Amino acid sequence: MSLPKIATPKYTLTVPSNGKQIEFRPFLVKEEKLLLLAQETKESKEITKAISEVIKSCTFEKISLDELTNFDLEYIFLKLRAKSVGEVAEVSVKCKHCEASNDIEINLDEVEVIKKEDLPKKIMLTDTVGIIPRYISASIMNVNVSDNANDMFSLYIRSVIESIFDENDVYPISNTSREELDEFIDSLNREQMSKIEAVINNAPKLEKEVKFKCIKCKKDNTYVLSGAESFF
Repeated sequence: MSLPKIATPKYTLTVPSNGKQIEFRPFLVKEEKLLLLAQETKESKEITKAISEVIKSCTFEKISLDELTNFDLEYIFLKLRAKSVGEVAEVSVKCKHCEASNDIEINLDEVEVIKKEDLPKKIMLTDTVGIIPRYISASIMNVNVSDNANDMFSLYIRSVIESIFDENDVYPISNTSREELDEFIDSLNREQMSKIEAVINNAPKLEKEVKFKCIKCKKDNTYVLSGAESFF
């Protein structure tokens, strides 16, 4: 005789980058084990890989990392966590006056993706040469790269370029070799590179403003928590 099946509730969310609605379910014990094992390694790559696998399973394998930005990935996981473990998370925040740690409760359903400015349609590097930018794809989180800061920086810069254009043609990065792209990036000056870096720095982020009175010095604090790591 087969054991009974336990029904799992379904929810919907809107993907921040494209407005697409997707269904998801809370993560189950099997996915929680996967996350715990990854956390025990203390390796960011393993944790990101586990999060990606959990999101894939909990969205019924109907969404690909290639369709998501990195802030989509963080937002979806935050919503999964809220429906799986609870909407309230406790985070530790240091007082800006006396640096005492304060435990603050955050309602994860109130955390949203904040967009500072729209993604530019194009970025001119010279009078005739420019790039078509894009937000960093969630798929690069699973790319094997060293922990070297320069390697990570190069990966991010390559990832935000969708295509390069001049007065004659458009050159999609998908048709460009890694060597050619690196040579193009290395030829940029500081001002030109800063324009590309701005796409990364101004990308939408998970944010929540919190206000609290320090338990030690009793002074008021206002903080803006930013990025998924701030809420766990």
